[in-house]
Amino acid sequence: MIETLNGLLLFLSVFNAAPAVSATEVAPMVPVANNPITLEEYVRDYFADSPALAEVAKCESRFRHFDARGVLRGDYDYNDIGVMQINERYHAERAKKLGLDIKTLEGNLVYAKWLYEKEGLQPWASSGKCWKAGATLAVAKSQNMKE
Repeated sequence: MIETLNGLLLFLSVFNAAPAVSATEVAPMVPVANNPITLEEYVRDYFADSPALAEVAKCESRFRHFDARGVLRGDYDYNDIGVMQINERYHAERAKKLGLDIKTLEGNLVYAKWLYEKEGLQPWASSGKCWKAGATLAVAKSQNMKE
């Protein structure tokens, strides 16, 4: 079977002016740093310059943006949305004015970073017991890596 497939690939490469490829060749692995495989890695990479926000995401959503019903909604307040649990009631209009949709992963992360730059961690204060220790360690680790 493999010999037949290799022969077919060689035959097709002649007509396409492409080099022959063996069916047994393995595609090179893409480095994980350039191709995050989990949402946690993606979020931590996105918030590399503000690691406390990654700790907030861990506590608020356990690094989930979707659940079985669609975009993740808060357990205590249905208006909390996505990986950063941004409250629609307070932030949807402002996010829309900024051209962001907090129901998308990108919009949720971008708005969270914008909000953090304006108000610090105050918008997530209610979950502070969960993320404060991790945020302190994450910031210290981040500063050590820069030195």
